[in-house]
Amino acid sequence: RCRMLLSWIQLVLAALFLAWSLLGVFEAPIDFLWKPAVAATEWGHLLALVCLATLALPGWRERPGQVAIPLTLLATILFCSSLLRARAVAAALPEQVTSAFGQVPPTELAGAPARVAPLVFGDLFGLAQAPGVGVTQRVYAEVAGERLVADVYLREAPAPRPVVLAIHGGSWNSGDQTQLPGINRYLAARGYGVVAITYRLAPRAPFPAAYEDVLAAIAWIKREGPALGLDPGRIVLLGRSAGGHLALLAGYRPRDPAIRGVVAYYPPTDMVWSYEHPSNPWVFDSVGVLSDFLSGAPSEQPELYAASSPLGFVDAASPPTLLVHGARDELVFQRQSERLAERLSQVGVAHLHLALPWATHGCDANLAGPSGQLSTYAIERFIATVCAAPR
Repeated sequence: RCRMLLSWIQLVLAALFLAWSLLGVFEAPIDFLWKPAVAATEWGHLLALVCLATLALPGWRERPGQVAIPLTLLATILFCSSLLRARAVAAALPEQVTSAFGQVPPTELAGAPARVAPLVFGDLFGLAQAPGVGVTQRVYAEVAGERLVADVYLREAPAPRPVVLAIHGGSWNSGDQTQLPGINRYLAARGYGVVAITYRLAPRAPFPAAYEDVLAAIAWIKREGPALGLDPGRIVLLGRSAGGHLALLAGYRPRDPAIRGVVAYYPPTDMVWSYEHPSNPWVFDSVGVLSDFLSGAPSEQPELYAASSPLGFVDAASPPTLLVHGARDELVFQRQSERLAERLSQVGVAHLHLALPWATHGCDANLAGPSGQLSTYAIERFIATVCAAPR
């Protein structure tokens, strides 16, 4: 009886793992399955090991356990599918980065080497450490009694060092400067000064509040940065999702020569297009989010939609741009980055759209996963190149 019970447990586990693994290849149909989809694509290799481990249960001697075996093997294959697809992207990435931006060796310091390849099997179980990085909190602005803070990541390194201004995501209505700090520590360990900021959130503070806060953070870096060993003339903006949008807008609209480049993960780039091509409302209420951020629909606020669309500010003087976007992003469609890349090509701005066929929104959450490794490889080479070039 015990063996039969274990056999049924094995079958139930196989069915659950198979259902989860399907999120590695199909879009999440409802919102609470989005994060499991991120896990299936970016931690799938680890889930595959757990899945295989269930075969050690002795239930396979009974009929339910025998049915579980092929289900478990299929789930294992699906969990590993993103990693298998990442190999083709990894093979092409070094040439793509060099062709787009040139070739400057990425920076590295003791205990913090640069990535040797876009995808390294051993790194799937833990990316290179970030030794010697300290984090201090600063107030970079105060608006209507609200203190806007920045976490400053630094380690002992030659100064003045280039600055990476990190801008969090969260649909412009949530999140803070502590979001996904892995890339901040990684870059700081290699000699960059990383400034991760908060900004005012919608709907209490709609556009242009968040954009103005990013500009205030840039002004703070220029004013206070030298005392911290930061180079105010070499700033790279890095943001994800809503933060990617703000990074692009602050990079393109003011035409500030201190902004050497922009890195944007899965960003909205054209706000009218976003409103007219909404996400699946069962997954993400993109229309509601845009209405809160821009105080209404495009028909009600045409000036705000135009003023907040990075695509409309692209010209030949725009800074080099690195876009990272998953092809199956359920929240912000990859077409947003494709359209921006097309526009950058038209005006001759150096850029690369790193398209990740398996990836969804938030694909960089696991810095050691396939999307995290590939984007980190591109980012550190991008920053090294744009900060070395005269502007």
